Amino acid sequence: MSIQERRERERAERRRLIIDAARELAEAEGWDAVTTRRLAERVEYSQPVLYSHFKGKDAIVRAVAVQGFADMTERMRAARTAHRSPVRALRALAVAYLDFAAERPALYDAMFVREVDLSFGTAESPPELRAAFGEFVAVVEPLAGDDDVETRIEVFWSALHGQATLDHGRRLRPTHRRARLDLLLSRFS
Repeated sequence: MSIQERRERERAERRRLIIDAARELAEAEGWDAVTTRRLAERVEYSQPVLYSHFKGKDAIVRAVAVQGFADMTERMRAARTAHRSPVRALRALAVAYLDFAAERPALYDAMFVREVDLSFGTAESPPELRAAFGEFVAVVEPLAGDDDVETRIEVFWSALHGQATLDHGRRLRPTHRRARLDLLLSRFS
């Protein structure tokens, strides 16, 4: 391994360490607690080292969000592919999505609620975002009939996002989560 390759690998490791630390700190204390000073202390690097990887907190949140999309996509893919039936695959993906949002609220917030410099639904969208959308295509398309698939996905995804966000904010009755999901799925299957 050349010196250049080793340096690139070490740089990638430092970047991953910063992203992981930001994610852990946000999950433990919220995004307001994530500062470059606190991250520098956590990863035991100076603030200038952090700034050599990221322009600031917004860039760190963006990187966390992109990583979150990769994680969520893996979870949704595993749930979807565990079922041959399109209706069961749709349910499994929806449950995986809602569980992900409930288990990782700060990460979900970075992905969908906080203002981040990510383009959705364009050629410039990161591959992690396109892969997540691809999982929705895989479960919605077989059930779409004559509907426009992308519009149907946007409505389905919006409904899941609404449930996830309102559940997190304790705006919905917790005892009716399954009933809400059943009603939503009955409209899409």
